[in-house]
Amino acid sequence: MATCEVCGNDYAMSFEVHAQGAVHVFDSFECAITRMAPICEQCGCRVVGHGVAVDQKWYCSAHCARAAEPERGAQARDNVPAGV
Repeated sequence: MATCEVCGNDYAMSFEVHAQGAVHVFDSFECAITRMAPICEQCGCRVVGHGVAVDQKWYCSAHCARAAEPERGAQARDNVPAGV
């Protein structure tokens, strides 16, 4: 068993995430997202998916990128093929 680094739960089914040379231990995806997902610079939600980066800032969608940075974000697109 290992202890979740977010909530402190000592859980038999905890798991490790290896990222950028560090090892993190979580008891749920919720805790992993809380600790590791970037936060949208425009709306403040967690970016759980591809997101959009403009000038090294993360946005949850092209809409938020365009709203926050009208000039540079104008070229941002959500790259999801039609019909998916």
